[in-house]
Amino acid sequence: MIEKVKTDKKKLLIYAHYYVPDVASTGQILRELAEGMIDEFDITIVCVVPSYTGKVTDEYKKKMFYKEEINGVKVVRIRVPEFSKSNKLSRIKNILSYFIGAMVATFKVGKMDYVYSISQPPILGGLLGVWGKWMKRAKYIYNIQDFNPEQTMAVGYSKNKLILKAMMWFDKFSCRQADKVIVVGRDMVETLKGRFKGRKVPNHTFINNWIDEKEIYPLSADHEKVVAFKEKYGLQDKFIIMYSGNLGLYYDLENLMNVIEKFKNREDVVFAFVGEGTIREKLVQYKEKNNLQNVTFIPYQNKSDLIYSLNAGDVHWCLNAKGIKGVSVPSKLYGIIAAGKPILGVLDKGSEARLIIEETQCGYVTEPSNYEGIELVIEKILVDKKSDLFTLMSKNGRVYLEGNLTKDVSIKKYINEILSC
Repeated sequence: MIEKVKTDKKKLLIYAHYYVPDVASTGQILRELAEGMIDEFDITIVCVVPSYTGKVTDEYKKKMFYKEEINGVKVVRIRVPEFSKSNKLSRIKNILSYFIGAMVATFKVGKMDYVYSISQPPILGGLLGVWGKWMKRAKYIYNIQDFNPEQTMAVGYSKNKLILKAMMWFDKFSCRQADKVIVVGRDMVETLKGRFKGRKVPNHTFINNWIDEKEIYPLSADHEKVVAFKEKYGLQDKFIIMYSGNLGLYYDLENLMNVIEKFKNREDVVFAFVGEGTIREKLVQYKEKNNLQNVTFIPYQNKSDLIYSLNAGDVHWCLNAKGIKGVSVPSKLYGIIAAGKPILGVLDKGSEARLIIEETQCGYVTEPSNYEGIELVIEKILVDKKSDLFTLMSKNGRVYLEGNLTKDVSIKKYINEILSC
């Protein structure tokens, strides 16, 4: 029997900012979302040329727009200027170039039934969705991965009240214009309601982010490529407490180094940081200044190699700075439990990530900024590391993921929510 190909698919425009091959977590999520919905929708992505590191290859410097197709998804890329993650002005110039370019690219993609945008770049991502809705006379779905200006305020990135007030007004405007707002945590539902003081709250729903459980899964400690990863970075015969992800502003990593320093004489333990980000150099400088021999920094891993680096860790940090509850959900949570590793969670009470850890009993938790508490948790982990409790935590997270946080489960929810608009 010949399978029928759906020919009357609705057209969906996604403003993605970053998209494969860029390694930004939102870009990876949107790639899996787009490819997972390809049987239901005719999908076009508007994003920047590959440039998450700040650099742009020569092949993407010749034109303003580039059209590609990746696994059945149409992609329109916008050339943007190169930037430095440590230079605010160059980042702003880069982001504004995407915003303006995406507005122009909207006219290059034809008729659309639905427009979907995420909250990246902050505020501008939502406004792009509004623009797409107006220009295409389409239904608009606004996916809030991070609430801003709440995130900006929580980490003190800006204290200019006028700017923060303007940011709040614009993002509330985007929420009001959306036919549906999708948030990624139960705590974020409360933040949305709080923005509108419980009155005229926009149509909304909650869908967890996910991990592809067929790409990331538990491997044995003696797996050839896990062993090779450990040998490459001098981690063999050590108990590895790993942080894997963006070394950025929202995780209180600089203060965490003060806690790690208290374990500097533990030769059996290594603290491994895998990734890049705006504060990486500060962390490296702290390590060198304080002679932390058991701290190591490892570059970003290709997505195909992530399974080996995640499995190399014995315990993984899942962090947020204080005040991030209800603002975002650390995406690294999903990769950790997919690999079946216990979690060292430094998260606000009631935050989505902490709720999952507590409900599934797949790790240890304490409050952000409670540095004595973090030290005590590390000490407890070093006592428990060979116990049955440790093994049970490893299994609990993976079992919960397979039932609740798989790619297929979440993508089906997205399809249903978009079609219901």
